[in-house]
Amino acid sequence: MSNILVAFYSRTGNTEKMAGIIADELKAKGQDVSLKAMDNVNVDDLLAADGVIIGSPTYYGTMAAQVKRLFDESVKVHGKLDGKAGGAFSSAANIAGGNETTVLDIINAMFIHGFIVQGDPEGSHYGPVAIGAPDERAVKECKRFADRFANLLSRI
Repeated sequence: MSNILVAFYSRTGNTEKMAGIIADELKAKGQDVSLKAMDNVNVDDLLAADGVIIGSPTYYGTMAAQVKRLFDESVKVHGKLDGKAGGAFSSAANIAGGNETTVLDIINAMFIHGFIVQGDPEGSHYGPVAIGAPDERAVKECKRFADRFANLLSRI
């Protein structure tokens, strides 16, 4: 069993709903999951986890400042997160609202730390995204993402 941090920032509740779906699916797969709002996450949480999944709403095509702040603070542990599994998800107000660029920005920060990030050849290639509240498609993608993340952790 792996220790997974699912951290999120959510102003409207949409990203929080996605985080909950992902966390519940991981728990159903027997994983030890810590679900935390970004205001309650610090660098030590990143160090303690075997896997880290971060969700953010899309603001101007990128992650929320609260998420960026965590990555900015993580500079002090640079090199100590190498080899952990990572992943990201996002919600936005509309189609082509920047969901994928937000997910990729989070993943780029993870790559700099040496996280192992797995893409998906089907569905949401970079990570789950929702337009507004998670609909049936977004829920399905969140569950698929969680299943694949648990599988990735079992292999590393």
